[in-house]
Amino acid sequence: MAAIPKVAPRTVPVIRPRLEVWLWTFMRVSGVLLIPLAFGHLAIMHIINNVHNINACFVYYRWNVLFWWRVYDALLLFLAYIHGLNGLRHVIDDYVHHRGWNQALKWAAFIGGALVILIGTIALIGGVRVTALPEGCPPLG
Repeated sequence: MAAIPKVAPRTVPVIRPRLEVWLWTFMRVSGVLLIPLAFGHLAIMHIINNVHNINACFVYYRWNVLFWWRVYDALLLFLAYIHGLNGLRHVIDDYVHHRGWNQALKWAAFIGGALVILIGTIALIGGVRVTALPEGCPPLG
């Protein structure tokens, strides 16, 4: 009778989350976070305050009275824009089948998105300059 060869138990390698898994998770988490952020933005800018009253004075006082307004606006900017760029990446994958054009469009979207986020970040950090306020804005404090 022949001996049955012993086979070493198979080890399954640990699968590390790849970029696609992280981007898939980001889409779900950012989508959930964007719902209250977007509705809060709509409520503050269009329901609580009249759109005709929003000017440089409004933004100046909003950003200089409480720091968390800048954090709120930054979260809305980053989450919404990166969420949208990730969706654009899926659209490019679905409709552009030529590998070269696919990569070129993705890189163009990435570079354009990075520029928009950079400009938005500069605006959020820079804020509204006191010298740029229109006439009739009372000083803070």
